[in-house]
Amino acid sequence: MKKNVDNHLKTVLASLAILFASCSEGDEIIDSIFEDVQSGAALRTVEILEDEILFNVATSELVGGNFTVLLEAQDEEDGALLSEVEVYFGFRDNTDEAGADNDREELLVETIPASAFTPGPFNLPRYEYTTTADAIQSALSLPGDEIFGGDQFTVRFEMVLTDGRRFSFDQNTGTLTGAFFNARFLHTANIVCAPSVPTAGTWTVSTTDTFGDSWNGASLDVSIDGGPVNSIANVDDGTRPFAASTQEFTFEVPTGAQTISIVFVSGDFDSEVQFSITSANGNVVAEGDEPDAGEVLDFCPDNL
Repeated sequence: MKKNVDNHLKTVLASLAILFASCSEGDEIIDSIFEDVQSGAALRTVEILEDEILFNVATSELVGGNFTVLLEAQDEEDGALLSEVEVYFGFRDNTDEAGADNDREELLVETIPASAFTPGPFNLPRYEYTTTADAIQSALSLPGDEIFGGDQFTVRFEMVLTDGRRFSFDQNTGTLTGAFFNARFLHTANIVCAPSVPTAGTWTVSTTDTFGDSWNGASLDVSIDGGPVNSIANVDDGTRPFAASTQEFTFEVPTGAQTISIVFVSGDFDSEVQFSITSANGNVVAEGDEPDAGEVLDFCPDNL
């Protein structure tokens, strides 16, 4: 019996020796694989502070708006590998209104040195980058008549590390662009049409509640030149329960008014809401059927 026990013990020890030898050899293989692996870097978008550019349709001019973003550099040495960040501008022509395709290839406009970054809450380098609409337009040599609402300026960042490596949008993955890292590198500044001059006179608003019991708290809030708000809403007068109803309202736009805003404010049953707005020049300038909350006027057609 002792002989059999000895034989079993020898077998176990021999197996363990082979196992340890295999693990040791495997570690060497893994070590050799990762020996030349380098960690990357990311430029995290902490917050987009502004990304809307205003365009005046009547004059074909940019009339305001900036692009501002808070950035954070991350690498295997907590941002110490950052040498500089290059900034590129471009233009996407997304509309047909300004004629032929007016896309602009991106170009390098400035370089931000690592010294311009300052420690953030986690002691990682942060930088608030901002540029104006005029600065982007000027850098791209883009005439105003080649721009329209719906087009976009692009702002791309490229990290340059102290060892010469570069990281930007082309190196992006789903992990980098996810909720935490949010390392976009490539951003867009949307060009939207600024509020246009409304026609003076009587405007008409036709409101419908398809169930017949009012808009249940929803309203169209009219403001002229940023003045007091005039709330318009379909209301239940008690004579038409459970039947589709339409009511009309009017308001006056005074001579000399420069801007108008009509915002839909959500209620309890927006699926029952319908409306149509006709300006003083007879144009239907807005229509809604189960509308979303927000501005209802499209300022790009110069028809108010």
